[in-house]
Amino acid sequence: MTSLVKGIAHVGIRVADFERAKAFYALLGFEHTGGPFGPEPVAILKHPAGVELNLIVNANGPGPHNVLMDENVKHAGYTHVAFDCADLALAQASLEAAGFPLSGGPVTFPDGHRAIFVRDPDRNVLELNEA
Repeated sequence: MTSLVKGIAHVGIRVADFERAKAFYALLGFEHTGGPFGPEPVAILKHPAGVELNLIVNANGPGPHNVLMDENVKHAGYTHVAFDCADLALAQASLEAAGFPLSGGPVTFPDGHRAIFVRDPDRNVLELNEA
């Protein structure tokens, strides 16, 4: 059977403040290429590695917690996105210097790859992986 999926087209992330989110994702190398536009305002960010993010700019606010990750009741839904990273130490230093401390890690997995976790300004979880 032929696969219906060829790859990931983009990842949608709901945010409250476009400028604040754009500045955070710029730290990771994403560039704003369009929007916000549409009835649910969407801004497009692209990375030289071929990754596209769609920031949906209509959240009520960052809130004190992430409803999928920080509540005792575990709701179904996407919990995080993971990006390949060439240098975890550099990523960690850059994020922390900009005021974004790690929310987890560094962790070394059984296959030897390492990861760190960070929250964006709206408490969305990102994982950065180094082979």
